[in-house]
Amino acid sequence: MAGLVVRRARRQRAFRWAVLVVLGTFFVFPLIAMIEFSTRDSQTWPLLADWPRLSETYPDLAAGIVASLGQAALTSLLMLVLLVPTAIWVRLRLPRLRRIVEFLCLLPLTIPAIVLVVGLAPVYAWVNYFLGGSSLTLVFAYTILVLPYAYRAIDAGLSSIDVRTLAEAARSLGASWTTVIWRVVLPNIRSAVLSAAFLTVALVLGEFTIASLLHRTNLQVAIDYLGKSSATMSVAVSLAALLLAFALLLLLSLFGNRSARESR
Repeated sequence: MAGLVVRRARRQRAFRWAVLVVLGTFFVFPLIAMIEFSTRDSQTWPLLADWPRLSETYPDLAAGIVASLGQAALTSLLMLVLLVPTAIWVRLRLPRLRRIVEFLCLLPLTIPAIVLVVGLAPVYAWVNYFLGGSSLTLVFAYTILVLPYAYRAIDAGLSSIDVRTLAEAARSLGASWTTVIWRVVLPNIRSAVLSAAFLTVALVLGEFTIASLLHRTNLQVAIDYLGKSSATMSVAVSLAALLLAFALLLLLSLFGNRSARESR
């Protein structure tokens, strides 16, 4: 019996390694191809690292990078301001509404981006009228788009602590509900909040469909336009954006592991 268990464990281990090798090959080869293609022109990466020259040579790309960074920062801020207090308040005071809030937050995950654009187009006609056609107005659409991922991260953080006990203890000591949320609960879910912010930034930096169909500028739209005139620079910027998203997810994993160790 022990031999059978050992053989089964070996087969499972071999299967896992085979899957990892296949998936690793599938993802690594395109990256290698991107590196090889983007380094054919020796001036590509130095130009990408020189912001003044990049802005002068490719002004549309520089505008797209600035727009995406602004969109990512504002979307993260708006998402946290709206979602964190709501999730905490529902968990503490309105537990019966938790399923409804969860359903509403996860709903954008089931709707294709093209359908979202069709629904948002009439809304953005009024947004253009009141706020103008700035690319930063995409923040409203992106906040809706990131709700499923941000809500899951924050909800997981709230589920890992005894929110009700902490709130009752703080209230018994005379703390207001605002103090409970910002000085008691929020510090205990900071890793979840950072996770939601990192996921938001990664998603905004990689979004193309909504920005393109609403005729706004962001990094991915700029890369698409750049590919028609300078394929080498387009691939280099795409690779840099991909590596940035990977770095953000790696930071997310490190923060998660550190939080888990501290909780022990």
